[in-house]
Amino acid sequence: MGAEGTTPGPEALLHSGLTTLGEVACRYQADEICPEDLPVIAAEALAAGLDSPTLCELAGWPRHADARDIRDAFEQALAESGIELPDPSLARRHALRRLAARLIDGETAPADLVTDDWWETEVETAAERSFVALIPQCECCIEYTLGLDQQTWTAQLRIAALALTSSPPIGPGC
Repeated sequence: MGAEGTTPGPEALLHSGLTTLGEVACRYQADEICPEDLPVIAAEALAAGLDSPTLCELAGWPRHADARDIRDAFEQALAESGIELPDPSLARRHALRRLAARLIDGETAPADLVTDDWWETEVETAAERSFVALIPQCECCIEYTLGLDQQTWTAQLRIAALALTSSPPIGPGC
C-alpha cells in the first residue's frame, strides 16, 4: 500500500476525473486504493451511472467493514459490470508511471519514493529499469548509497521520470 503522500486518496482520485470503474480496478490491483475507500468509490460509480447489484450493496457499506468482505464485494461488482482485474504486474507498471508523473509535477518528493517496494516491480522497458534502479530499497539506503550527493540523485531521478513518462504506453490499463 502506498504511504501517505505517495498515492492520491480516494477524494483526489474522484475529483481528478477518475470516473471509470476500469481505472479504479487497475489502481486497486496496484494497491493504490485501500479497501476501506471502495464503498465510497462504489457510491461514486453509481452516481456516474454504473449499476450492478453488488455495486449497490457495496456503496452502502461502512468504511470499517471487514477488508476481505469489501474486496470480495468489489471484485464481484467488477465481474457483474464486465470488468476484469488487470494483471498485477501490468497494474504495478502503470502505477510506476503515475508515480513518475507525480514526481515531475512536484506532488511527490524523491525521498518519498522509498516508502513502497518499487525495486520489486517487474519492469520490462529500459525507461522503467532506469527509473526503478534509482529508487533506494529503504530510507536508510538513501544516505548509505547516495552520501551527501542527493542533489545529483534527485536530478537523475527526475530525468529518468521524464524519460519514463515520455516513453510509449505500456499497454491497456489505467
